[in-house]
Amino acid sequence: MKKNIKWLFLVSLTFMAACNSDDNNDTPEEVPVTPGSAVFTKYIALGDSFAAGYSDNALFKKGQENAYPNILAQQFAAAGGGSFATPFMNDNVGGLLLGGNVIFGGRLYFNGKAPVSITGKPTTEVTSHLNGSFNNLGIPGAKSYHLAAPGYGNVAGVATGQANPYFARFASSPSTSVIADAVGQAPTFFSLFIGGNDVLGYAISGGVGKDQTGNMNPATYGSSDITDPTVFKTVYSSLITALTANGAKGVVANLPFITTLPYFTTVPYNPVALTKEAADQLNAGYAVYNGGLKKLVEAQMLTQAEADKRKIEFKAGNNAVVIVDSYLTNLSAAGLPSYRHATKDDLIVLTASSFIGTKIGDDPTKVNGVSVPLADNWVLSKDEVDEVKKATVAYNAVISAIAEEKGLAFVDTGAIMTQLSSGGVRFGNYVMSSTFVTGGAFSLDGVHPSARGYGLIANIFIDAINKKYGSTLRHVDLGAYPIQYPASL
Repeated sequence: MKKNIKWLFLVSLTFMAACNSDDNNDTPEEVPVTPGSAVFTKYIALGDSFAAGYSDNALFKKGQENAYPNILAQQFAAAGGGSFATPFMNDNVGGLLLGGNVIFGGRLYFNGKAPVSITGKPTTEVTSHLNGSFNNLGIPGAKSYHLAAPGYGNVAGVATGQANPYFARFASSPSTSVIADAVGQAPTFFSLFIGGNDVLGYAISGGVGKDQTGNMNPATYGSSDITDPTVFKTVYSSLITALTANGAKGVVANLPFITTLPYFTTVPYNPVALTKEAADQLNAGYAVYNGGLKKLVEAQMLTQAEADKRKIEFKAGNNAVVIVDSYLTNLSAAGLPSYRHATKDDLIVLTASSFIGTKIGDDPTKVNGVSVPLADNWVLSKDEVDEVKKATVAYNAVISAIAEEKGLAFVDTGAIMTQLSSGGVRFGNYVMSSTFVTGGAFSLDGVHPSARGYGLIANIFIDAINKKYGSTLRHVDLGAYPIQYPASL
């Protein structure tokens, strides 16, 4: 047996360098920059890690500088926009300290073979509070309801998970909320891009969390649970009402299907390459399991269709991994586990790339993903994918309806993500796609954008603002933003 999944996506450094040298020739024709009916004097950005500029699995100073709200603020300046304050991290290592102890590690960089963690210890201490008001209120890890939660920036609650360490660094008081700190600055214009984390934790965990649809009490949710759509609607409506109460205009964005992110699309479902001999050996090992399924069919305790779905059978060539699927009929009473081969409708998470094919101890017969099925945390099964999509569709219906009701600019990030994952988005002679490492749109964690990806987000926000308010803001040159950050910044 051989393992062929180890970083199937290794990259040509020459190709990457060429991508970074491409220029964006899609600059709009030079026209006077005007705000239209928008007023950019006091711009406040609310959101999660995307708004903060999180990239390469960390929040770090250079990434924050290239966050889409910071890029927008630079473009707003030519149309009367004011200063834009960001709660910068102390370094470009990334990560956080709490009482001197590392609670989040540093960023990733590409070493020529694979993404690896940068060396060095974070220097940003959560308890070293930043004073003053900040325009960028992007909070990594925040779900929709967190933006309205009092005490979400209380340092005392960080260790117990009751508060957010990033917000605790700069919240105006221990009892405040993100929305209160936003409204307190009397914004004339705002952006709101929130909701991704309401399903992301569930997806990244492989569906280990719970779909909380029907549960209206977020206080009982776990960190990996899907937010109830009615809770999302209530909270989102309250956020927009507060932001627009004094006449502020703004731009809001819907959510892409996060299952189209590189984190879920890079590792194939069938990476196991076997010889006929190895396949025969594995089939012998699963003979008892397959035989048990046959007996249940004969006893009319299981349909042939489900038995066929659960049957484990390897062949020479590439094979699908074996997974545990809790959505299958529970046959534990008959002594049979819930195993089956993965299909193209199941998504293997990015971190499984270095796990599939490894052995348990030194036992050559116990190979993860093959003779030892992958546990739920390594796979987002088809049923779990459907749960994520159902919630996302519900959230997006809320966002678009409220944008229409309040007369706000609306950004369809879902449409852009579809382009990125199906052919790419062309800028001049360059095509940006969602392909891991080489596509240019996403960073090395497979979830968050690269600097160039954030530039793309800024440009589509600008398009929506110009369309809604008659402004003539200019695009940024995407060629000026790198695909990857080097080890040393």
